[in-house]
Amino acid sequence: MGKLFYQLSGAFAEFERYCIRERVKAGLRNARAKGRTLGRPRVAVDAARIGRLGIQGRSVREIAGELGYSRGLVHKTLTKSRPAVP
Repeated sequence: MGKLFYQLSGAFAEFERYCIRERVKAGLRNARAKGRTLGRPRVAVDAARIGRLGIQGRSVREIAGELGYSRGLVHKTLTKSRPAVP
């Protein structure tokens, strides 16, 4: 009896998860159809200015503080602008 109840509970949980997934997909389709922009808003990055400050020898923390970007964004931008060293 316990095994049957356990399996039925699992089946209902799986079905409920499937229903939630379908409702979320339908909501996203509806939002796209209405022209809504989904996801995190993009940040306009001044890569040239970050590169110039990096060439001047400024640290990632200094550049991020001065320009108002995150340190990760500055680090990623500097890594993309510099060629890889073999």
